[in-house]
Amino acid sequence: MPNPKHKHSKSRRDKRAAHFKLTARSLSLCPRCRTPKLPHRACGNCGYYRDRQVIVPKDEE
Repeated sequence: MPNPKHKHSKSRRDKRAAHFKLTARSLSLCPRCRTPKLPHRACGNCGYYRDRQVIVPKDEE
């Protein structure tokens, strides 16, 4: 098993983690009620996905 001959500096170590950052989730608007929702998911507000009601929202229960 190979081992490093010299210690890597803290800045060299931290440069590796420079690309591990969070990105904002992309949101799209529901075409029926115009609330933001995740793409390719049913709308949590109205319960519609692709012009069909697939879930019953908690407001209507």
